[in-house]
Amino acid sequence: MDNAKSVLIPLSLLKEIVELLGYWDTSQYDCAIRDSRWDILKALNVKMQKLELRDAYSRIVEADSEDRRHDARIEYLRHKSRLDDLINDGCIF
Repeated sequence: MDNAKSVLIPLSLLKEIVELLGYWDTSQYDCAIRDSRWDILKALNVKMQKLELRDAYSRIVEADSEDRRHDARIEYLRHKSRLDDLINDGCIF
């Protein structure tokens, strides 16, 4: 993606796009289409995981007790692990 620019879209629309691409059966299409769908779906899933990771981090910062902070840290680490798996393994489902 040369000269890629960021755009803002509603999170609900991003989720709908990811869901649609996840259900789209491209087995009858050319390999280039299947590869492109896979790359796009992976990139969007990485973006969603990064958003969830950021939200999880903010819950750590905003926690009003040590117990809630601890729970938020555990949740943050779960999200971080999912993101690492997604980036390293490429598993999107």
